[in-house]
Amino acid sequence: MFSNANKNKIKYIAATDPLYFGLNPKQLSLIVLVVQNSMLVLLMRYSRTSTQPDQPIYIASTAVFMAELIKIATCFYMLYVQEKSYRRCIHMLYLEICHKPQEIVKMLVPSGLYALQNNLLYIALSNLEAATFQVTYQLKILSTAAFSIWLLGRSLNREKWLALVLLMIGVTLVQTESVSSSSTTCANSDSNSQRPLVGLLAVLTSCVSSGFAGCYFEKILKTSTTSMWIRNIQLGLCGASFSFIGMIASDFSSIRNQGMFQGYNALTWFVVINQALGGLLVSLVVKYADNILKGFATSISIILSGIISFYLLDFQPSFVFIAGTGVVIAATVMYGVHSKPS
Repeated sequence: MFSNANKNKIKYIAATDPLYFGLNPKQLSLIVLVVQNSMLVLLMRYSRTSTQPDQPIYIASTAVFMAELIKIATCFYMLYVQEKSYRRCIHMLYLEICHKPQEIVKMLVPSGLYALQNNLLYIALSNLEAATFQVTYQLKILSTAAFSIWLLGRSLNREKWLALVLLMIGVTLVQTESVSSSSTTCANSDSNSQRPLVGLLAVLTSCVSSGFAGCYFEKILKTSTTSMWIRNIQLGLCGASFSFIGMIASDFSSIRNQGMFQGYNALTWFVVINQALGGLLVSLVVKYADNILKGFATSISIILSGIISFYLLDFQPSFVFIAGTGVVIAATVMYGVHSKPS
């Protein structure tokens, strides 16, 4: 496929990749993906369940709205880095947003689904252990595969279908154990603020919305020549609008009485920034990390979340949970191994 000259050129580029802290970009990408995936889930869970008695918990809808604003600002800055001129950036945005309203209309579907998904993540992590959520959330692989067949015309080989079946089995084991354990806890306790069934429904809905929105957005990106940063700004503007409407509709009275930033602290802002930059971070490192690497990063983050939850968050995994997690990790790796590199 490649000539000898091209092969030598590729080897030369790989050999001369810059090192960061003694790591090449591919190794660094793996570490960044693992840390980001694990930290977002664990810290979001901790921020929703560990508050001071005299401090109100922050409103999830305001966190989602602020994350969209931070994402827009970051994309605008990256567009400036690319174009080297604020005036040119503003002119490009004016042309792409004001003169092409049909492009904004295209962004309404994925942005609305992403806004819904981000709110559901807070609901899920308020009602599920971090490790349980991390494993169950891998069902987005199944929904993404289904929507990629429908929207992008892709096909799956036998190994991928087997991986998806294993994924369903593993998640079923984990959720069966989670719900049964919660039922036992509720029977032995007069009050329990966590509702695992609500958390499960939130995760499942989030997985479906994530799969459809991701494939829809990918189809838009691959059928146009518009800059990725401009597309993300368009997506962010629509997402911020949906998030603002949802925030006002669901929490207006609470915001009016106690302020938009009630319950906010350093941890809350860290969670908001992490959520805002997470998707952009993955899109940046993906040029170094192929699908196999992302699969391994997901698997490692599941293990890491479970270990940290065990030592810091009083999470006690059972044999069924460990077995289900192992099946999910195996399915994730199998699906990634039989995927073509990006």
